[in-house]
This record gives sequence, structure tokens and C-alpha cells, in this order.
Amino acid sequence: MIVKPIGERVLLKHQKKEEVTKGGIYIPESARQEKKEGIVIAVGTFEDGKELPLKKGDHVIYGGYQADEIEIDEEKYIFVDFKDILATFVEE
Repeated sequence: MIVKPIGERVLLKHQKKEEVTKGGIYIPESARQEKKEGIVIAVGTFEDGKELPLKKGDHVIYGGYQADEIEIDEEKYIFVDFKDILATFVEE
């Protein structure tokens, strides 16, 4: 199934919380910090029809308090407003 966001929205696959540190220590659920990172799955457009400056596969950090979760083929995804995308990871 192909999902195309309408308007200035971005469909992301949320990056899961870390359960174990790099050193192998288990992090209990109560102590885990919510990661606000995701991988771009699909991108909408500006009101004038121009493309948003993101593409499928971009790794982003997002903020905001509002995100709509959906489930497609037993996978969880979220819609976030483009204005809530804070940064992308760029390889050096």
C-alpha cells in the first residue's frame, strides 16, 4: 500500500527506544527517554505544490506534541507536521 501525505505533513517510521546501552546494561522502561527520531517514508507538498525539502529514507529528528499514529501492514507509523521536523542527519 502506498500512502501519500496531504499538505505539509511527513510520514515517518519511528525509531524505537534503546533497551540496552552500548555497554550491555539493560535500561528499564521507566528510565528510557523517548527518542524523537524517525525515517521518512513519504512526504507531502507545500500549499503551492512545491516539494518539501525531505526525501524518502532521510533520518530526522522531530519535536512537537502532536503526531497521529497509524498502522499499515502491522507496522506502526506516525504523521508529523513539516514544521515539527527539527533536523536531518547528514553524513560527513
